[in-house]
Amino acid sequence: MKALFTRRQYISLASILTMLLFWKLLALYFNSDFIIPPPERVLFKTLTLFTEKNFLAVAGSTVLRGITGFIISFILGIVMGVIAGVNDNFNAFLRPMLISIRSTPVISLILLALIWFTPGSVPVFIAILTMFPFICTNVSDGIASVDHDLVEMASFYRVSHFRIITDVHIPAIIPFIISGASSAMGIGWRAIIVGEVLSQPKYGIGTVMQSAQTFLNVDAVIAWTIIAVVISYLFEKAIRWSERKLILWRQ
Repeated sequence: MKALFTRRQYISLASILTMLLFWKLLALYFNSDFIIPPPERVLFKTLTLFTEKNFLAVAGSTVLRGITGFIISFILGIVMGVIAGVNDNFNAFLRPMLISIRSTPVISLILLALIWFTPGSVPVFIAILTMFPFICTNVSDGIASVDHDLVEMASFYRVSHFRIITDVHIPAIIPFIISGASSAMGIGWRAIIVGEVLSQPKYGIGTVMQSAQTFLNVDAVIAWTIIAVVISYLFEKAIRWSERKLILWRQ
């Protein structure tokens, strides 16, 4: 008979229960909803968020910004990464830009974006700047890991550069693309919400979190944080599902 849960899943469940227990102990110690509300209160608040009339507009706006930023970053990252991977000169030209973007504090980018763009566009701009370097770098590194002997053999038989890229490079870098997309999505969601907190668009998870913090509604802040974590987790699972499908396609 197949076990209902694996050993690793039991360990993960134990980790979650430990965090909830620690949270409950802190709530009992401080005994103040304005500092740390108990987990059951936050759970109830999280469930009530789904019944609010603006929930879909708030969560949907953040998701739409995340998807928009990810799609733009994904396309640019693959195109620029492939070019950088097959062209050393372009790679040398692009590398300092990627390092500069990754090294610049997110808050600096947001403050500049607040000057340049509308409130609703700021999170998308920040998402692109935070996601693009991860995807581009991973794709470039993936291209560099391709067997050069195979590429030379294809060139010897006068296979076109386009065919070499589509039939040799791209299948080999799929794991790198998935890894870069996963990392970019994790970092990007956090950057998007921080951008919403500071830019205050009409709808957005960051906007309602800032409003809740202003009125010391700590349970609402944590509840919306949980919603953001769930959204990020679902997109992470979607990326991993795509990875399995791509592996089956390659086979």
